[in-house]
Amino acid sequence: MGSLALLGLGFLMGFSIDVFYDSLGLHALSCVLMIYLRNFWIARITPLGGYETGSVPSINLGGITWFLMYAMPLIFIHHTVLFFTEVGGFHLFWITLRKALASTLFTTFVIVLLQYIFPDRA
Repeated sequence: MGSLALLGLGFLMGFSIDVFYDSLGLHALSCVLMIYLRNFWIARITPLGGYETGSVPSINLGGITWFLMYAMPLIFIHHTVLFFTEVGGFHLFWITLRKALASTLFTTFVIVLLQYIFPDRA
């Protein structure tokens, strides 16, 4: 899938969450930024041999360590942008950062758990 299509998909996913939560584009912003940085991040952690065409990032592709290196920074970026935008600035910096870290750990745990429960769906 191309970069523009992924950005559009990220926007639609974030916007659909915004519609139901009435959050004025916070999720769309966070999802689009995460998808935008995803290609840069994948390029940084790609092994020398590269990946097969059409492969999807999963634990089956590169193992748990690689998957955590792939997913955790992107999830952290998403949650950090979402929570700091939601609070409207940096005046509650440490509380918001703690909230982003806790949400990142929980979300990563759930994603890894789902990867193990449904290994063929990734």
